[in-house]
Amino acid sequence: MATTTSELVFSSQANHNFSRILSDLKRSNLSITNRLRSVREDADFVSEVAAAFGRPLIANERCGSWYIPPAMKAGSAYFKSTDGHTGQWRFSTRRLNLNLLDIIGSNDGCIIVDSTRRGKRMPDALSKTVPIWCCVLNRVLFPETPGFHELYTPPNAVSQSEHAQIESRIPEHVASLKALDINLDDLRHRLKKPLRPIWVTQESQLVPTDEIFDDFHPVICCTSSRRVLGGEMSEGGYIQGAGDDTENWALGLTPPVFWRHADALLSTPAPDLPDLVRSLVSNTDADKDAASPRQVAPYLFVSSLPLTTSSSPPSTCAIAIYSKTTDPSSWVKSPQLMEVGVGKHKVASRNLRSALPHISDFVRQFLEGTPDPNPSEDPSTNSPEPRRILIACETGKDISVGVALALLCQIVDSEGRLNPQQSSGHTKSDIRVKLSRIMTNFPEANPSRTTLQSVNSFLMG
Repeated sequence: MATTTSELVFSSQANHNFSRILSDLKRSNLSITNRLRSVREDADFVSEVAAAFGRPLIANERCGSWYIPPAMKAGSAYFKSTDGHTGQWRFSTRRLNLNLLDIIGSNDGCIIVDSTRRGKRMPDALSKTVPIWCCVLNRVLFPETPGFHELYTPPNAVSQSEHAQIESRIPEHVASLKALDINLDDLRHRLKKPLRPIWVTQESQLVPTDEIFDDFHPVICCTSSRRVLGGEMSEGGYIQGAGDDTENWALGLTPPVFWRHADALLSTPAPDLPDLVRSLVSNTDADKDAASPRQVAPYLFVSSLPLTTSSSPPSTCAIAIYSKTTDPSSWVKSPQLMEVGVGKHKVASRNLRSALPHISDFVRQFLEGTPDPNPSEDPSTNSPEPRRILIACETGKDISVGVALALLCQIVDSEGRLNPQQSSGHTKSDIRVKLSRIMTNFPEANPSRTTLQSVNSFLMG
């Protein structure tokens, strides 16, 4: 009689070897080679969606940019999946994404691109966070038209019960947006119709259409990745959501570098690919120039390091935030330049709390010692060499933005004028309003929670 599978007995060593073999197979399937090939495959689908709907492509960061060739990318959005998680259902007053309204209004909609991990049909950012955003904006911008106030969610990803729970929270989100005191008339000029989300996945039937919808602007939520229900090993190397969690596999590779060298990367044998990636990343870092400063508020600018101060006029105060911890007594380099060493990552964000008093005093001394080029100085005028404060950090999006927020609350009054002698006593609501203005001017900014906590502690302490 033949032996059945149930009668087979393996030693503990054999079981250990099988486990190791399975782990090695999984690791090989999740290789950089397979990830980049999966990204390219999904990007081809995104291009088909763009051709079918004739709307501009918006990358939902961080991973959306992997699936859009830079020449086709019209902009970025920052809708967090965590804001759409069950029980959360938040409308972010920090990430307002109002920069999308011009694109949507000019093109009768847009296509927001994102992906999700294995097994999910679409990311919560597209199935819930974007619908919440659309509904809140519709109610705020079209308050007299109840027909525009409905919440739309994909029935194949959001149950009726969850839909009802999300909808019950919309009024509080509307109130939080109104509390930011944003110029709503300006927003209404950008949109003539309400927003309505529409969902597209690789399971969808794409029918080419450039239809202009009479009743709404379509916000097309495109899930770039194909849904995988089984393990990666069953998909011949394809990885759902391959562009996600880049810190675990990309070796510093970024979407712009990938697309610039896509053919070389995809044709390189797997054993040689890590070395090629490291070389490309190293060359990109070596060629990196100082970024152009971005104005985030009246008189306040941020940029990434390195900070070029040799050509700065006397009316510019520069503050460079470095990742090496240094003694505060060494920070002031000149009346115009301060180099602050606070450490890296979360340590830097925490150390920011103790650094802000030094930075604030330095900026106030600069303003008091720098003559006003125009007694009625207005940031919108072209007065010669207007005073400005430039803050730079490693990314230009985190610590520098936190410092700019603190200074905006301290030295710029409600009319947008410099006033270094403003009284203290800031509230969370006041700080939130100022942050929303910075984020509107600089949507790519990404101050961490720890950074914002340090700013709040400094301003309210």
